[in-house]
Order: sequence, then structure tokens, then C-alpha cells
Amino acid sequence: MTTGCKTTTIFLTILCGLLLTILGLTQKWPVYAWPILAVLLVAVPAAAFRLAAVRRGSLPVDVEEQRTAPPVERREYHVSRVALPSHWADYDFLFSATVRWYPLEAAGDEPLLSPAGLAVETVLNRAREITEQRAPGRPSLVQHELSGALSSMRPDPTGQLHVMAEDIVLVLREHDQERLVKLAEVRKDEAVWEHQRKYEQSKREYLSEDVLKNTGSAVVWWLAQNDNHVERTVADLGLLAQLTSAANDTDVPERLRNFIPQLHSDPNGLDLLPEQPAASEAQPSAADHFEVFLDSMGFTDGDVRRTILAKQIADVIRTQDQHETAEDLLRRFDPPMILTSDDDEPPTRTDEGEKNNGQ
Repeated sequence: MTTGCKTTTIFLTILCGLLLTILGLTQKWPVYAWPILAVLLVAVPAAAFRLAAVRRGSLPVDVEEQRTAPPVERREYHVSRVALPSHWADYDFLFSATVRWYPLEAAGDEPLLSPAGLAVETVLNRAREITEQRAPGRPSLVQHELSGALSSMRPDPTGQLHVMAEDIVLVLREHDQERLVKLAEVRKDEAVWEHQRKYEQSKREYLSEDVLKNTGSAVVWWLAQNDNHVERTVADLGLLAQLTSAANDTDVPERLRNFIPQLHSDPNGLDLLPEQPAASEAQPSAADHFEVFLDSMGFTDGDVRRTILAKQIADVIRTQDQHETAEDLLRRFDPPMILTSDDDEPPTRTDEGEKNNGQ
């Protein structure tokens, strides 16, 4: 600034000297005026410089420091896809960012040879403290959290740098992301299956422990299903007794056998038990009683409701550890698919009539 002022003063002095010289020549000044003019051209600028220096004085200490302090040096380094641990083992985040820093006053005599390495290490340690506490399922949310946590300049542990990070990108490896998607789908399917299982289990418990617990419970349930039609319920009492006995794998109680349609009366008027089969004939099974019940309900052969009821009753019987009876019901009313010889025809089920003839 002082050098500029001196240059301007000298330039103005020479210009004034030239103007006065031209003026003196045109006006034909006397000879003694020229030495006086020369003295004034030298003395006036010198006096002006001295007067300005006295009025200006010395600069304050803080102004002198600001004027002479070197500019702050800021630097940056880009890191790409650095693996950082997540809260789940073997699922790492991939961290990318631009690391920025500026040096502080050296705390010791040893020079800092690699400030970039120290800055990157500081940023990664700060980021790791966050990522290792977060699940890998939402990397974009953790990315925004890191952007806020690393956006401020903070000193490194050695106190030699102030460090921050920006332009942060946090992702998962592609195959890890695919695994997480599959795991989420499995958890959703498992939740749906668990609800369905509980629903079916509750339904079986309701049928076995409430509806078909005994004949009385079955009669009350059947009465509610038929809109309080007492006559129809009384007519079906024998069938309900057979169904209850089949569900619990027990014989029909003696007091209810008179309501079973197969019972007949003696010519003398005495009620008898069902005709005893010949020694070579098999005793009626639970499946036989259940078929009589279905026929009385109007569920004829080919009706899909026969299969549905058979499956439900079989599930109830299994809860009573009567697996053989349950399998007998399924073989009778839900036979396996068989393939015909003609490839163009669809698979068919075994006919119930054939199965009955086999018995």
C-alpha cells in the first residue's frame, strides 16, 4: 500500500514539474526563478511523505496479524465403497464419501506426513460408530443419518486436523440386498401360514372339544345350525350319535342306539340291536357310520362337501390319537389321484363304490 502511494506522488511531482516548466518558458520567467522551482518540486513531496507517516502511525497488533497470516489450507480426498460393519454379522455397508479437512497448529515437532490418511481414518471411525448399531435392511435411512453426523468439522484424536465428510453414499452389496428381500418374503409367508395354522387348529379344537365332545353338544350345535328346527334335530339324533362316536373313536352309547336308523324291532315288539354280521363279515367301521351320516345329509357321491367334511373330521380324530381311523376316512372319502392309461385324460380318483365293494 505504501509503495503505491509513493509511486503516485512521484508521478504527480514529475507532471507538475513539466507543467511549470512549460508555463515558465511561455511566460519567460527570470533566471533566479528556476532554482526556486526545482527546490519546491523536491521539498514538497518529501514533506508530504513525512506528514502522512506521522499521521498514520503504526498498525495495531491484531491488524498486523490478520494482514500477514497465511490463508487457511483446505483439502479433500474421495473414498469409495469402504466396507463398514452393520448390526448383523456378515452384512456390511459400502461407504463412499468426500473427506474434507484443514490442518491445525502442530502440537509437536513431528511433521504430519499424510494428513489424508489421518482424515479418512477419523471419518471412517465416526461412521462405524453409527453403522455397527444399525440393521442392514434400510441403508438409505442410515445414509441420511451419516450425512447429518459427519457434516460438521471436528478435530481428529491427535488434534492436528479438523475433519468432515460430504456427498455420502451408503449401499449394500447386491447379493446381500437380494437375500434380505427373500428373508422378508419368507417372514411374511411364515406369518400368514402361522395364522392359517392357528385358525385350523382353533377350528379343530372347537369341533373336538366343544361340538363333538359328546352327543349332547353335537345336538345343541346341530339345533343352532338348523335355525332351531327341533323336529329335524330329533330326526337326526341317531346320525349325530354316530358322528360323535366316530369323532371320539368310541361305540354308540346303549341309550342312543334306538335312534340309529339301522335298528329294527322284533316281531314281538321288542327293540333289538342291529343284526349281528356273520362271522366272515367285518364289523361296520367308523367310515361306514360316517358314510351313513353323509347320505342322510343329502351329500351324495361326487359332492365336494363329502370330502371337505371327511378332512375336517379326520383332523379332529387325529387330535384324539386315532390316526388309523382318520386314515380310513381319508381313504374312503378323499382317495389319492390315479393316472389313466390315456395320456390325454386327466387324473381321476378311485370310485367310492369300488372302494366299498373292496370292503
